[in-house]
Amino acid sequence: MKTFKPCQGKTACRDDGRQCLTCGRTFPEIEQTRALLNALADLALAHDYDNVEEFAAYIARKLEKKVRQRREGGISEV
Repeated sequence: MKTFKPCQGKTACRDDGRQCLTCGRTFPEIEQTRALLNALADLALAHDYDNVEEFAAYIARKLEKKVRQRREGGISEV
């Protein structure tokens, strides 16, 4: 397993044509993450949530739980 290193911002980004030399993530990984974040933001906006912090915390909790379950072999789709 590798350690996730968050983006330090576009001005800190340096690349070798394949990946960011600052965070170490590949461009496809960065693009996929951005697309997922944009989809979550679109969902929150479409439903006009006024408590976006609670929505984000819920997503974080559920994501951690789902990754743990899948790593342990108990794949859950719900």
